[in-house]
Amino acid sequence: MSVKEQYRKYSLITIILGLGLLLFLKMTPFMGGILGACTIYIMVRDQMLYLTQKKKIRKSVTAIILLIEAILCFLVPLSLAVWLLISKLQTVNVDTATFVDTITNLADWIRRKTEYDLLSKENISSIASILPGIGQFLMGGISSFAVNLFVLVFVLYFMLIGGTKMEQYIYELLPFSDSNKKHVMNEINMIVRANAIGIPLLAIIQGAIATLGYYLFDAPSALLFGFLTCFATVIPIVGTTLVWFPLAAYMAISGDWPHAIGLLLYCGLIVTNIDNLIRFYSPKKKMADTHPLITIFGVVIGLSLFGFMGVIFGPLLISIFILCVNIFKEQYLK
Repeated sequence: MSVKEQYRKYSLITIILGLGLLLFLKMTPFMGGILGACTIYIMVRDQMLYLTQKKKIRKSVTAIILLIEAILCFLVPLSLAVWLLISKLQTVNVDTATFVDTITNLADWIRRKTEYDLLSKENISSIASILPGIGQFLMGGISSFAVNLFVLVFVLYFMLIGGTKMEQYIYELLPFSDSNKKHVMNEINMIVRANAIGIPLLAIIQGAIATLGYYLFDAPSALLFGFLTCFATVIPIVGTTLVWFPLAAYMAISGDWPHAIGLLLYCGLIVTNIDNLIRFYSPKKKMADTHPLITIFGVVIGLSLFGFMGVIFGPLLISIFILCVNIFKEQYLK
């Protein structure tokens, strides 16, 4: 290869990497919608092939049919859940006097035990400065959710229209042998399907069981906290504990010790272990059969990179990284 050809080659690689990085940074706010479209595409891909190849239905018609299916089965329930959460938060009634007494008693108890004043002017000022930021974060999250829903529908339609050509294009770009290309594509397909089915299923089951416990032990706003428990299942390590433990502590501080202890035992023994039971009795193809460390670190990395969709694609990134290392080891180190 001549110097001129090397110059053109490496200049083109530099341009591709530079523009790719720039485009990725600018598309980060819409990454949730793009990754959501990729997830749904993988889920409905077999239906697309069946309707277009077996039933000979036009791609545009099939894409619209599957788009309606995705909206009804995925987007409408998700949007309804978010709307119910917002409406429930707006209708929550807090007994101000009881709440203030509880906080005061807690602050007095902490001051007696540790000599630390929880209600000092500095702490109150810090909390007051945080509250506007929380409101802005929630409003920004709602706006981002709406925009990403639109991006998801828009991108998904064109992915369904050009799915075969898109897959072939990506397949040719993969820097692997044909056997390894198939391995990588199967790994991506398996992990995305497993997480797209398993994570929502675990969240719904754990949330439902936790909600039942909240009602049994007379917890305040049981439905709201049950809903929050569903979302907390995706948080690594702490998970649902982030919801039910503070709730039980609040009930204990309020004087309802029997119900607080009962809720603590119920959630600690049943809610936190139900996911292991479900994974044990579920087929590996339906639930994500990845190492717990890959799941934990994948979710942490994915949430920071891609938002909520990082729950699915974070573990996928680590799994693909490990797969690439193994391919390199098999081909070049042996």
